[in-house]
Amino acid sequence: MQTLNFQQLLRYQDQLIDGTLHTLLLTLVAAVIGTAIGVAGAAAVRSGPRPVRWAIRGYVELIRNTPSLIQLFVVFFVLPGFGLRMGAFEAAAIALGLYFGAYCTEIVRAGLDAIPGSQVEAGQCLGLTRWQVFRHVVLPPALRSVYPAFTSQFVLLLLGTSLASQISAEELFHTGGFIETRTYRSFEVYAVICGIYFALVMIFKLLFAAVGHLAFRWPVRR
Repeated sequence: MQTLNFQQLLRYQDQLIDGTLHTLLLTLVAAVIGTAIGVAGAAAVRSGPRPVRWAIRGYVELIRNTPSLIQLFVVFFVLPGFGLRMGAFEAAAIALGLYFGAYCTEIVRAGLDAIPGSQVEAGQCLGLTRWQVFRHVVLPPALRSVYPAFTSQFVLLLLGTSLASQISAEELFHTGGFIETRTYRSFEVYAVICGIYFALVMIFKLLFAAVGHLAFRWPVRR
């Protein structure tokens, strides 16, 4: 029986750090893309013309009801046939951004729909402009209501970056596969990779909890 030996992984610590940083960068880039899509999509669903609303809803249903791995393959393998060539990292960022954007669209839309119309009418009666009503009446409670769902989806996005290894994007899971082929220490390698993912998730959860406490005055769980 092979004994556990984690010391062999110490010489690959630089690769593990690089893989972790690439995973964080991929997550943040995809989150920015997805958030922009989500905000624009939610606004279009609420007040856009009917064809635009149908297009946004079709996009949301398509992305949410198909495997994200297939979406990644379409961006990386299919789009080059139409002249849209990109590197593995860029393809992964776009595919994951589209995935995150579909869910973010529904999250933001639900938050905006949760604001009673009477509050908007009250703001208009006070002489506030449309932007002021959105900024002071609609946005604060909407952000408060969607923040937990948004942060949970961000964590799922972080874990979902491991799919990028299927197109050889240099992220943490791909780095683990590289180290495993060099050391043949499968358990040790993937135990460390799992630990890094777990640590990243817990750090982001604590960070999001602190932001929620500061921004929305939520109580800190003990």
